[in-house]
Amino acid sequence: MILVFKTSIDNETEVDHVAPVLNRILGKGAWNFDLEDCDRILRVVTEVDQVEEIATAISASGFFCEELGD
Repeated sequence: MILVFKTSIDNETEVDHVAPVLNRILGKGAWNFDLEDCDRILRVVTEVDQVEEIATAISASGFFCEELGD
């Protein structure tokens, strides 16, 4: 499944800040950011629904994170 989130992360320094958290939750290579998109998209490939865990972890790191619906 692919989860898509709107975030407030807007540069590579901020991506580097949340990378260890995302790697711990999801594993390296299971996520990526599209910083060119107006919603600063975080895409996650996962086998299980981890919406709450991801949103909470990003928010705890000081950034906005909200799942975008279909």
